[in-house]
Amino acid sequence: MSPQVPQVHGHCDARFSSVRTAFEENFRERGELGAAVAVVRDGETVVDLWGGWADAAGTRPWERETLVNVWSTSKGPTALCAHILADRGLLDLDAPVAAYWPEFAAAGKESVLVRHLLSHRAGLSGLREPHSLEQLCDWELTVARLAAQE
Repeated sequence: MSPQVPQVHGHCDARFSSVRTAFEENFRERGELGAAVAVVRDGETVVDLWGGWADAAGTRPWERETLVNVWSTSKGPTALCAHILADRGLLDLDAPVAAYWPEFAAAGKESVLVRHLLSHRAGLSGLREPHSLEQLCDWELTVARLAAQE
């Protein structure tokens, strides 16, 4: 990592200056390597910031279009959708997952409840066998591997 604090690039509307301040602090005070943040409000981009490095060696600057994996971003919307379904009586949080996905009951998972999945308490930390990005994009394969996982 570069010993210098990386420069932050981009635009930040004055109304959101605290976002820029917090973003810069991540580099200065928390050792952030590289990052970007964008905020759209009422269809207007009010924050579009990036900075740091796209590699651990600090040789490739983080650019506006640098791509990264965002694995955990679906957790919030998934929980929201599940709770809306539960509120409407369409999903029982106390039901076994297998009530909705019978194949999931394989390998000792028959008593895992929907609420266990939503709270990350089902004991499924990831797939045991290597799973490439291409395979991850194969819905049938990924679902089958998740169902078979102990």
